[in-house]
Amino acid sequence: MPYETMPERPAAEVTLPAAGEFLTVLRTTAAALAATADFIIDDIEDLRIAIDEACSVLISRAIPGTDLHCRFFVDDGALTIEASAHVIDRRPPPRSGFAWMVLTSLTTSVDAHVREPDELVVTMTRAGSKAKAG
Repeated sequence: MPYETMPERPAAEVTLPAAGEFLTVLRTTAAALAATADFIIDDIEDLRIAIDEACSVLISRAIPGTDLHCRFFVDDGALTIEASAHVIDRRPPPRSGFAWMVLTSLTTSVDAHVREPDELVVTMTRAGSKAKAG
């Protein structure tokens, strides 16, 4: 799903402290929403790893004491996740780096950009195998 055409209302929104101990909540949310979209187990596991990787990048750059915000959109057999945090280092992750390699291999599409003065946003979409086949 192109980012410009995401539904206005997300299926879920989660805001948590930007700290690693809260990643399990985001992995679980992604898995639950993917299951409702009839994703197969392999797709769900790929999403769990992808959200973990994207949010780890954001957490590592987050301004201390700030939050990590995730919005989840379900549409036509695909799950799009927009994760953002206010960060010290606004530069998107290097596209030649390990994190980007993981994200591009586990998602259908991924993008990173800066919004507002210090908010880094990573948006990724994963189409379920059933959606890809049909």
